[in-house]
Amino acid sequence: VQLQASGGGLVQAGDSLRLSCAASGLTFSWYTMGWFRQAPGKEREFVAAISRSGLSTNYLDSVKGRFTVSRDNAENTVYLQMTNLKPEDTALHYCAAASIRVPTVAVNDYTYWGQGTQVTVSS
Repeated sequence: VQLQASGGGLVQAGDSLRLSCAASGLTFSWYTMGWFRQAPGKEREFVAAISRSGLSTNYLDSVKGRFTVSRDNAENTVYLQMTNLKPEDTALHYCAAASIRVPTVAVNDYTYWGQGTQVTVSS
């Protein structure tokens, strides 16, 4: 199984980025997909998740209204559209796959992890 995250970069506060995560080696539509992030010196935290069908989503409170998670099961890809980025969004962002139905926030529910893509937001 491979989860290849991309789309990170260095932006200014208020800018937007779209992260992508291409999955291979698994039946993508069987998995809830999640995005997590980890800043230096901090624990990995949940950002957003989307159910297998894409009909149900879940977000970290601080990103609600700014981030949108979506998926394309035909392309085996999950996306995280990030708008109005803030310096506190700076972190290594990971995508992950969980073989459960609901868009869970729990790190331990996720079986497969990508390598991460860095998002840096300057003030």
